[in-house]
Amino acid sequence: VAIRAAFKAVDNGKQVAILVPTTILAFQHHKTFTERLKDMPVTVGYLNRFRSAKQKSETLKELADGKLDIVIGTHQLVNKNVSFKNLGLLIVDEEQKFGVNVKDKLKTIAANIDTLTLTATPIPRTLQFSLMAARDLSVITTPPPNRYPIETQVVGFNEELIRDAISYEIQRNGQVFFINNRIENIKEIAGMIQRLVPSARVG
Repeated sequence: VAIRAAFKAVDNGKQVAILVPTTILAFQHHKTFTERLKDMPVTVGYLNRFRSAKQKSETLKELADGKLDIVIGTHQLVNKNVSFKNLGLLIVDEEQKFGVNVKDKLKTIAANIDTLTLTATPIPRTLQFSLMAARDLSVITTPPPNRYPIETQVVGFNEELIRDAISYEIQRNGQVFFINNRIENIKEIAGMIQRLVPSARVG
């Protein structure tokens, strides 16, 4: 949805800013957008703290000159030194991760700009706006392809169950996060997992 909206905005001669909460996400989105739009006359750039000062200043200059169509970035996008030639769409990913001060800065950027907010857990105010019909709300209820519904079981501590679950996950080339709420016995738990599933690499 976000990529299509961004492409439509660029197609109409506007620039697009995509605000994301983490450095890693900025990089991932940059990769996804670049791959999806590689055959189109669209330029995509990104700003995060891992880019050198030179790369940042080049990106900012291209933005101001209108040479960059889509920019993906973390909180740095709302800095005073970021200026757009013709911003038409602001996409906010994981809206619930942004604090009030970032949202206030966004208002200075996005007074008359279309805004698309993506979130798996809408914050109450956004939900309120949509219920008041001040904002449109679309719900995508179809899971991504090959995504199975999550299976949750609440059971007593059971070594056989732990062994079967971990073995199943490793057989399908998956990873397992084993959460233990005490630091004191974390090494014992690691040892138990290693004993139950000798083929697993435990960290």
